[in-house]
Amino acid sequence: MVTAFAVSYGLLQAVYGPLGDRYGRYVVVCVTALASALGTFACAAAPGLDALILARFAAGATVGALIPLSMAWIGDVIAYAERQALIARFLLGQILGAAFGQSVAGLLAEHFGWRAIFIVLGLFYLIVGMLLLAELRNNPITRQSAGDSTVTMRSGLVRMAGLLSHSWVRVIVGSVFLEGMMMFGSLAFVPVHLQQAFHLGPAAAGAMVTTYAAGGVLYALGAKRFVASLGERGLALGGGLALGAGYLLLALAPTAWVSLPGMLLIGIGFYMLHNTLQVNATQMAPNARGAAVSLFALCLFTGQSVGVWLSGKTVDTYGTAPLFAAVALASPCSERYCAPA
Repeated sequence: MVTAFAVSYGLLQAVYGPLGDRYGRYVVVCVTALASALGTFACAAAPGLDALILARFAAGATVGALIPLSMAWIGDVIAYAERQALIARFLLGQILGAAFGQSVAGLLAEHFGWRAIFIVLGLFYLIVGMLLLAELRNNPITRQSAGDSTVTMRSGLVRMAGLLSHSWVRVIVGSVFLEGMMMFGSLAFVPVHLQQAFHLGPAAAGAMVTTYAAGGVLYALGAKRFVASLGERGLALGGGLALGAGYLLLALAPTAWVSLPGMLLIGIGFYMLHNTLQVNATQMAPNARGAAVSLFALCLFTGQSVGVWLSGKTVDTYGTAPLFAAVALASPCSERYCAPA
């Protein structure tokens, strides 16, 4: 079920870029938010596992449009000088949403059953979709980037592939592929490490892992000051160093409590680096921003999938500590590829 959602979420990025370029990013986000409500309600109504898997595939196909095209729309209407701080606030919403979802999902399932999760989530999509629709009707900024009717699906896909002929696009999407591979491939095995190394239970290990989200919140709250004082290259360098230091601390921690500052550093470092990449993704092809950001998202999720597979092989052969040590050594090197000269 999880794989069905992830596969459709990732693969449909190649479709939503051209759709956003043709019909306008805001319009596609509004429509897919409402469609996501239908797909999520279908999950709640699924009579069996096969139907639930199919409904999750459909839900992933529509949910996949929301973050990349929202980010592209921000790039359309917000000046580049102000974009880093605003995208950090956008990222804060993602962090808080993920943390809220993880905590509330368990509570709902325990007291009301698993279907309650999808009912509540579907209501959220429906409310947000209606609010977006109201803004589309009343707020002129939502129509500032109305789309290009000459863009077809075929031309959009060709445009997306053609972006790879630009060296800076290859740098950004290659960087985010490696970032997704290293960060999320390793993060998936942190709970396993905490359970095996320190004999924690699954609940305690999962709670400790959420500390990295607190690091993301700290970065997002101070993003404007970070950008002003460090600049993009400084953010990328600092992010790579913090990410590496966090994973090194995890690999060497003698007790579970020492792992907590490591998780905090991982969160701060990742979001410093990732936010820099996101901002550059909105600007790497201004005339095809929807296609560019969707290509960026496709590479991120592909890197994540490859990273989990490679990390699993590494853990099976060498254990978790060598995996974290390898990521710790590789992360600081990533800054040279993603910050403008």
